[in-house]
Amino acid sequence: MCQLSFLRRAYTREIQGADLVVSGLPFDLATTFRPGARFGPQAIRAASVQLAEIADFAFPLNANPFEILAVADYGDVDFVSGYPDKAVEVIEAHAKKLLAEDVTMLTFGGDHFVTYPLLRAHAEKYGPLSLIHFDAHVDTWPDDGQQLDHGSMFFKGAQRGFD
Repeated sequence: MCQLSFLRRAYTREIQGADLVVSGLPFDLATTFRPGARFGPQAIRAASVQLAEIADFAFPLNANPFEILAVADYGDVDFVSGYPDKAVEVIEAHAKKLLAEDVTMLTFGGDHFVTYPLLRAHAEKYGPLSLIHFDAHVDTWPDDGQQLDHGSMFFKGAQRGFD
């Protein structure tokens, strides 16, 4: 089976020396009504292939970002679907591992909930964060602190102080 990487960058878990590491979080167990976001990372990679084929890579700038950035595709994070309560731990550990290498993360979800453990890991390393969120809704549903869903992750983040 052939797996497509993001913009045809090498799939590798050896990220020393990389500037930007792409990874996928194929998780959609926290969504309501419309599952399928777990297919997002691979769909983004598949769509990116045609961009990698274009000679004038970064239209209209006519510049190739790979001349100045070392980019690696780490692949997708593995989830055991029978344990959705472990998702935060798995995603946060993944982010901490990459951040420990001082790389910039470009992470494809999954449902919106995957943002929460990514924010936690980044806040632990960098301190208070700023976030710009473009969406049709604000994803700030209040919850009891235990709820796992795609609509409360920014509420959780603000409540815990990494806003």
